[in-house]
Amino acid sequence: MANNSGRRRRWGSVRKLPSGRFQARYPGPDGLLRNAEETFATKGDAEAWLVETEADIRREEWRDPNAGAVNFLLYATAWIDERDLAPLTDQLYRRNLRLHLAPEFGELDLKEITAPRVRAWRAALRKTGKKTTAAKCYRLLKSIMETAVDDDLIRRNPCRVKGGGKEDAAERPHATIEQVLQLADLMGPRWQLMVFIAAFMALRPEEQAELRRSDVDLGKKVVWVRRAAPELTTGERAVGDPKSKAGKRAVGIPPEIVPEFEHHLACYAQDGDDGLLFVGERGAPFRRSTFGRKWRKARAKIGMDELHFYDLRHTGNVLAASTGASLKDLMAHMGHASVRAALIYQHATAEQQTKISNGISAAVVDIRTRQRSVHAPGAAKVALPHRR
Repeated sequence: MANNSGRRRRWGSVRKLPSGRFQARYPGPDGLLRNAEETFATKGDAEAWLVETEADIRREEWRDPNAGAVNFLLYATAWIDERDLAPLTDQLYRRNLRLHLAPEFGELDLKEITAPRVRAWRAALRKTGKKTTAAKCYRLLKSIMETAVDDDLIRRNPCRVKGGGKEDAAERPHATIEQVLQLADLMGPRWQLMVFIAAFMALRPEEQAELRRSDVDLGKKVVWVRRAAPELTTGERAVGDPKSKAGKRAVGIPPEIVPEFEHHLACYAQDGDDGLLFVGERGAPFRRSTFGRKWRKARAKIGMDELHFYDLRHTGNVLAASTGASLKDLMAHMGHASVRAALIYQHATAEQQTKISNGISAAVVDIRTRQRSVHAPGAAKVALPHRR
């Protein structure tokens, strides 16, 4: 087809449609003759598009416009299947895909998911009050679509909301030492050590669920965190490595709670070196549902209905930080791992862990001593947790 100067175009062609708009055609790298996906208001616009497309082909940046004709739900499901995800992460991704991504994008092809549609979907989900869920789902969608870009299925990721995946979670509460001691007493002798370990040693619930007798060294006053057993919504215990590489660690036992460990090992842990530290009354492994019922009753009695068991870990982190330990030692104590932490992380020595545990123990001793010294007539008496 001739251009404005009357000469035929060297590459591609433009023709006027009955509608009055212009259509551009060009030979793809695969030799197939293709139409531009859009039509143009003027012939000049169509020719400019051809120039850009030819340049993309020469730079090897051209993408087959039909490559993105892949169903999003099928692609997203395969995306999750292909990743070696931790059981809880796998479960979370599939749940968010099923409940929040599939209803909006499940019937679309990848190329049909646009930036305006993503923004509207995220805004609508946030308006339902699920702001944290919206952030998690947005991050998942962005990761899936970024892989589609890498696979040359789409040219650009449609997830372009600045800060769209940032969670604005409210500050979680944390218990004081006095409240921790009260909660431990209310939980009863079988479970009070779990409260102490969470609050004074900052172990995650799933890490405690897989602690074994052989992981406890009372001579060195250390607990070795080697495995974790998060409980899935199906009730299955997914035994495996801790949350991160930094999760495998030695955590010092505050001397003040060594007697609680001794009593628990003598009365409640499974027999044998490989015996679980925490089991139910019938000897079965720790279950979130059974423990949860007792926990909700205990926290209600001290007026802390919003306190999650996991929040006790925050208490432990605050106490550890107050001992004056270095950042790298705190990272080791807490089992934290991140890009920033990885740059400064070093293996903590037993002496450094002892410094942290002794500092925490001193704080607990101080509170217990002050509680026991309250004997004045008319003074409010605090029920002291006692070792059984």
